[in-house]
Amino acid sequence: MPIIEHHEFIKASPELCFDLARNVDVHTQTTSHTKERAVGGVTTGLMEKGDSVTWEAVHLGVKQRLTAKIIEMDRPHMFVDVMVKGAFHSFVHTHTFEQKEDGTVMVDHFHYTSPFGVIGRLADRHFLEKYMTKFLVRRAKVLKEIAENEDKYIT
Repeated sequence: MPIIEHHEFIKASPELCFDLARNVDVHTQTTSHTKERAVGGVTTGLMEKGDSVTWEAVHLGVKQRLTAKIIEMDRPHMFVDVMVKGAFHSFVHTHTFEQKEDGTVMVDHFHYTSPFGVIGRLADRHFLEKYMTKFLVRRAKVLKEIAENEDKYIT
C-alpha cells in the first residue's frame, strides 16, 4: 500500500490554490499529457463535497476510466477525494493547503492499493509507484504555474 506525499510551494493564496486544485477545467490542463478529460459527473468548474467526476485518460499506454468523489472538504485548507470506480483497488487523495508568509504549501498525500494482490505489489515496486509519483509531481508543477501566472490562464 504505497503512500506518496509531495509538497509544492506556490506563490499564491491558499484560497486560489484550493480552488484551482478542485477545478475540473484546471485538472484537464494539469493532466494534458495523459489526455485526461471529464466524461461523467461534474465535468466543468469547481467541485464541492459530495461531487463525483469520471475521468477518461491514457495511463501506461492504456485508455482508462476512473470515478472519484470528494468526501471531505474544509475550504481553503483541505479536501479529500476517493476512488469510487477504476483501475486501483482503492485510493484516498488528501489535498492540503498551508498558508506561508509569501504563499502556500500544497501537499498531495496519495494512498493507494493496487489490484491483483502480489502481482499488484510487484507492479508497485517495479513501476507503478514511480509512475504515480511522477504524475502527481507534474500535475502540482503545472498547477503552480497556473496559480503564479493566473492572468495567463482561463479557469
